[in-house]
Amino acid sequence: MVSPPHEAMHRIFQHDPGLFSRVTHFLGVDLPRPTGATALPTDLTEASPVERRVDTLLRFETEERGPFLLAVEAQGRKDPDKPASWAYYVSYLWTKYRLPAALLVVCQDHATARWAQRAVTSGPPELPTLTLRPLVAGPHNMPVITEPDEARADLVLASLAAITHAAEPVVNAILKALSTALRDVPEDIAAPIVEFTAHGLGNRPVRHLWRNLVAVDLSFYKSYISEEIRDEGREQGREQGRVQQGAQDVLLVLEQRGLAVSDDIRRRVTECGDPEVLRHWLARAVTAPTAEDVFEGE
Repeated sequence: MVSPPHEAMHRIFQHDPGLFSRVTHFLGVDLPRPTGATALPTDLTEASPVERRVDTLLRFETEERGPFLLAVEAQGRKDPDKPASWAYYVSYLWTKYRLPAALLVVCQDHATARWAQRAVTSGPPELPTLTLRPLVAGPHNMPVITEPDEARADLVLASLAAITHAAEPVVNAILKALSTALRDVPEDIAAPIVEFTAHGLGNRPVRHLWRNLVAVDLSFYKSYISEEIRDEGREQGREQGRVQQGAQDVLLVLEQRGLAVSDDIRRRVTECGDPEVLRHWLARAVTAPTAEDVFEGE
């Protein structure tokens, strides 16, 4: 299953294709600023049973060098099979569109970024027929944007900074700057930034900080926050229901067996909030000679 961080790391370039030309500044690559960009189909499957899809595919138009293609791949971990797939993507795109094709890999940790940016050569050392050198964006080279004014100047880049630094302690400061910068931004512009950032953080604990910041700074925006709260409420309700049912089961077994249940025992059972303990007591209640024996040794 594709994870939310994976989707955020490449779909943010679909949302704002011009982000690529701004990101290359931090990658040490001098590319002409595009005059136009088009999202292309990501299906690279040929007439074979093997399905191949690039994460995001964009076509850029430039005045100086003409058009070129950009394949964006989100990579969450090292995968020895990926370089071969990436080489296939680039060569296939070159063959199909007859345009120069570049590859950008977006990572969220230093180890994966170092692995992804290695040059990989197809062929024996004496015959390096095809060499793959992807551009890599990650915590090692993406900007650390901790000032609201800087975040306000490029909201999409600030969101990408939060996504690529999601596992770094500095992400807290980036998120605070971004939420502050979004306060006076129209909802239709702020909403996708909030979503990309939320998805890019994944299940990391810092997602709670982002949710709280959005709740305080962006009172108009409630969609994913409200859904998270509803999910948490439903789970808490289910857990509470399981606990209540477990307590009732323990007392019912004791009463059906004709055992005396004192007020202290009834209170101890009904006030227990641990479903595992209640299941343990229920198993004992089936055979215990007295109600007190259910708690023997505890």
